[in-house]
Amino acid sequence: MSQSPLVTRSELRKRKEEQERLAQEQREAAERAYEKREKEISSVYRKELKKNKPVTKSRSSERAKQKERGSFLNKAIILVLLLLIVVMLAVFFI
Repeated sequence: MSQSPLVTRSELRKRKEEQERLAQEQREAAERAYEKREKEISSVYRKELKKNKPVTKSRSSERAKQKERGSFLNKAIILVLLLLIVVMLAVFFI
């Protein structure tokens, strides 16, 4: 009685090719899912960048603006006080 192999070489080759094909399909599906997820993530970050404008102000520039405003307001207050004093003197002595 001769023993024949349970699985022939051609059958092994077919199984191996089938496994490689399935592995390739799984890799492609995983790559598509990965690219889709990356696209979603990048769109979220693009939206965030649009929402959060880049900072164009600095502390030193804001402080300089505040100082200019403060000096202008101080000058305006002094001018109003002088005018008020002149009006009061005019009312009391005339």
